[in-house]
Amino acid sequence: MPVATVGDAATASIDVTTDAIDAYASLTGDHNPIHLDEAYASETMFEGRVAHGMLGMGVVSAALASLPGDIVYLDQDCSFEAPVRPGDTLEARAEVLEVLGGDRVRVETTAVVDGDAVIRGEARVMSLPHDG
Repeated sequence: MPVATVGDAATASIDVTTDAIDAYASLTGDHNPIHLDEAYASETMFEGRVAHGMLGMGVVSAALASLPGDIVYLDQDCSFEAPVRPGDTLEARAEVLEVLGGDRVRVETTAVVDGDAVIRGEARVMSLPHDG
């Protein structure tokens, strides 16, 4: 039986800065100028720099990791609804929707900026008893 149960929820947040975006680019090797070059990005549909979508998903991962037990990510469906910009505070929430059997649970994942959803999705994770 999983440790996380229906209704369990957890949150995580990050203040998105140009330094955080630059560090993410350096860590991953994703040097897309939409994320790194203000002059270039200002000429795109985004009208300025935006954070990598997966930087936002990292905050979702942090929310999942805050659920009860030891959490192991299995899969994630997500849609990126709106850009995240330097200066935004990104808040992620993970809420257990269903116990799938054994140690697996289905989780709704959402990330918001100023109350507006920027990422929506659903994850499946293993929720294991914490050894420690």
